[in-house]
Amino acid sequence: MNNPRQHHAFHGVALFLFLSSTLALHSAEPVKSKRVFDPLRMNANTLRTFEKNKQKQIESARNWKVFHDFQFEDRHETSGIRFEHQVVADAGKNWQPAHYDHGSGLAVADVDNDGLSDLFFVNQLGGNQLWRNLGQGRFENITATAGVDMKETVCVGASFADIDNDGLSDIFVTTVKFGNVLFKNLGGGKFQNITKESGLEYTGHSSGAVFFDFNKDGLLDLFVANVGIYTEKEKNGNFYPAVQKAFASHLQPERSEQSILYQNIGGGKFKDVSREMNLQHSWWSGDASFCDVNLDGWPDLYVLNMQGDDKYYENESGKRFVEKTAVYFPKTPWGAMGLKFFDYNLDGLMDLFVTDMHSDMTEVQTKDGKKDFSTRFEKQKSESWCSVEWTDAFLQGGSNNVFGNAFYQNLGGGKFAEVSDKLGVETYWPWGVSVADLNLDGYEDIFVTAGMGYPFRYAKNSVLLNETGERFIDSEFVVGVEPRKNNRIEKTYFTLDCEREDKNHLYAHRKKGLLEIVGSISSRSSVVFDLDEDGDLDIVTNEQNDRPMVLISNLTEKKKVHFLKVKLIGTVSNRDGLGSTIKIHGGSKTYTRYHDGKSGYLSQSSMPLHFGLGDIRQIDRVDITWPSGKKQSLTKDIAANTLLTVTEER
Repeated sequence: MNNPRQHHAFHGVALFLFLSSTLALHSAEPVKSKRVFDPLRMNANTLRTFEKNKQKQIESARNWKVFHDFQFEDRHETSGIRFEHQVVADAGKNWQPAHYDHGSGLAVADVDNDGLSDLFFVNQLGGNQLWRNLGQGRFENITATAGVDMKETVCVGASFADIDNDGLSDIFVTTVKFGNVLFKNLGGGKFQNITKESGLEYTGHSSGAVFFDFNKDGLLDLFVANVGIYTEKEKNGNFYPAVQKAFASHLQPERSEQSILYQNIGGGKFKDVSREMNLQHSWWSGDASFCDVNLDGWPDLYVLNMQGDDKYYENESGKRFVEKTAVYFPKTPWGAMGLKFFDYNLDGLMDLFVTDMHSDMTEVQTKDGKKDFSTRFEKQKSESWCSVEWTDAFLQGGSNNVFGNAFYQNLGGGKFAEVSDKLGVETYWPWGVSVADLNLDGYEDIFVTAGMGYPFRYAKNSVLLNETGERFIDSEFVVGVEPRKNNRIEKTYFTLDCEREDKNHLYAHRKKGLLEIVGSISSRSSVVFDLDEDGDLDIVTNEQNDRPMVLISNLTEKKKVHFLKVKLIGTVSNRDGLGSTIKIHGGSKTYTRYHDGKSGYLSQSSMPLHFGLGDIRQIDRVDITWPSGKKQSLTKDIAANTLLTVTEER
């Protein structure tokens, strides 16, 4: 069919890079050593646009009902964190359109049980890093003593979970063809690689990993999302090069790679039960999450597809999974990247937000026939402005797709309504989703990491403040997340030796000496937690080929806040309490959370749930439904602005 939507990124990106490079070469002159070359020259315009948008947002904020008089400040320097993400050559110097540009994850857990949340940064090159929280916003690098660096490995995602219910957060790391790895937490911030004996040593193109107890036996099982075969068979240096037309690989069945459901059989061992559980998922999936969607007490699984239809698998009493996507979600995003289940309007039902990056990553052609990578399309669905044909053959059927972010409001009774445009949650080039109550008014807000990095212009991260469950408001400029500190939106991405090893590079033509190539900065994963223990919520990111942002909130300096942190300790259920539903009752409101550990892209964390209470000072009751099915209520001695630790009653 003729479809006025768009052709996907892969050919368009390559064409755009070629055209921009060609223009640069025609005007090039021999240069001296260490000259800087920006192949796009677009970020100056981006900053000017940002300044205009900032003023518009500040003016608009005067009419907002939602509290917004607080700001974030990037305190990377004073945090002590010196991790820097490094990309493989196919995402840098030898850039080509492939899944390496999806970046790496970031996860949080209190690995040494000192009461402070620590940070685990995932890297493509140079090794992962574990940073111990020292308190007061400062961290120290304990990677070497912890034994979790994986220096010779191209890593993707990381998930913390207590796999053996010993009270210590273990960590699972996914890789691109270097074999996935499971580290057992030995205590005291030390880990042991137990991959071989665990049965989790799968080698492929793995991405996000989700721990959940699908059979409710008290042990956390594991779903590993595998993308598909996008690399060559042989390694070249420190990574496996990407295949040509990697993003068209969904059209080649021989390049599919089945995701894996592992059952935890105890003793730190896992068994692949994908076939026997009827969960043989072979789509191009980067991430997944779980929730009890049909409220039958069993955790169901929603799996993203970055190049086609998402899939929803209903859990039938822990005995098998049945694919029922069309029943609940008849239209899903075509290029999904991130997701989160949460109750945005306080009706006690779990809604679902899914970000779609690939529908934005296109051969962009506007209706006047010109290519346009400007900021003016950032709040629009792709099909509303793009006129390049996207054939049925490429889409593999597009009538059941949304070409942009999707927000599924849970109407109850197994009914969902897609309301993304009504709520205002469309964003541009989005990756992960972190959901948290940033202003502690009781309604959870959204932070979306975004941007493509080199060789594209800068794209902003989004803060979407929840206005009492009625809409989400773009507020990243008002709360200081954008523009970045010192307007830092680009960096030297790599350096070419134009007369020696890089003389055949596209940008080295007719140039001499060393040439620094500039590229845009962009975020991939994020976590939101109370980093400095002052009661409000802070944000840490993992960037693409750059150092993280450590965004510290000043909310507690701006107003008196009311909150409650809840830490669950399962006894019959899994120790982390993953799969629990927690309800806090105060005044006329009930705040509901489903404990899934999901925060950001490609990662799962282990940290207390953080409830904003708005103006409520007195908590009447806390209800917990554990994964085991046990129900527990607390009504006495529940003080606001504290950590409530709840142990499951046997």
